[in-house]
Amino acid sequence: MVSHRIDLRSDTVTKPTPEMRRAMSLAEVGDDVFGEDPTVRKLEERAAELLGKEAALFLPSGTMANQVAIHVWTSPGQQVLLDARSHILIYELAAMSVLSGVMPMPISTESGFFSAQELAPRIPPDIYYLTPVGLVTVENTHNMHGGVIYPIDLLKDVYSFCKERGIPVHMDGARIFNAAVASEVPAHKIAQYADSVMFSLSKGLACPVGSLLCGPENFIKEARRVRKRFGGGMRQVGILAAAGLIALDTMIDRLHEDHERAQKIAQAIAEIDGMEIQLDKIQTNIVIFSIERKFTSSSFCDALKNEGILAIPISSKEIRMVTHYHITDEDVQRVIDAIRRLMA
Repeated sequence: MVSHRIDLRSDTVTKPTPEMRRAMSLAEVGDDVFGEDPTVRKLEERAAELLGKEAALFLPSGTMANQVAIHVWTSPGQQVLLDARSHILIYELAAMSVLSGVMPMPISTESGFFSAQELAPRIPPDIYYLTPVGLVTVENTHNMHGGVIYPIDLLKDVYSFCKERGIPVHMDGARIFNAAVASEVPAHKIAQYADSVMFSLSKGLACPVGSLLCGPENFIKEARRVRKRFGGGMRQVGILAAAGLIALDTMIDRLHEDHERAQKIAQAIAEIDGMEIQLDKIQTNIVIFSIERKFTSSSFCDALKNEGILAIPISSKEIRMVTHYHITDEDVQRVIDAIRRLMA
């Protein structure tokens, strides 16, 4: 009999801690559309402070936060430059085209990161019949490249390049605190190389709902208007914001535990015949590996499910596992034992 289910599909499966639940039950609330929820205001101020930005806005999801940012920074008919495997391009349902009238222009990379030199030929000359670039987006950490961290020197060069040309940079920083903890660089030092940054509360920080969009005060003022237009105006949402405040105080420093457990899984996979993994890409809490024999990624995930372990196939050969707050050392060992047994 399987003792309990080990869910490695995503860190979005995390549930709020007892401390969060207590804070939620006691939260002081008001109508946030009227700007009267004190707990939300406190969360937004705290988020802006952590990322070194002037202001912040609480939104229901990271996708909405990304799309609000795109809508504010761009004008219809412009293009947005972004990595070809970025979350914004693959998993946000062409929202920038539908909601903002802009065209994504993907850049294929080996690592998930482009340099200023790679951006340069993608910026068209100022000729009226060429589509201007309205925004550049970066992802840190990069989900589909295995949770890798955007090298800060590269990020700085990209930001300087865009700044010189008057092109804003938005960071999908859903897991920016994973990047900060793993690289030992404070989040505000990373965020300084983007004009706006989104981060998620409902992944590694274990909140039930919510993301924060941070940036200049005037940008956030307009973002608040766009959030309402997109249907994201919320009322007594301090109940959720209370969990976010606990997360920012208690859940960031423990993220290294998730990274260490991901490393342990990755090291074991590297030693198993018939599996391929790039260990240099296992930098945070995401483990992506390939099945080279015996199984497809889907059939392997089905076999794991029979062992009480959930993972996600992301291509015909690739599988993703994500460690998080609810994964223990004992769970990691059980996962490793199951993988060895299935591949034996």
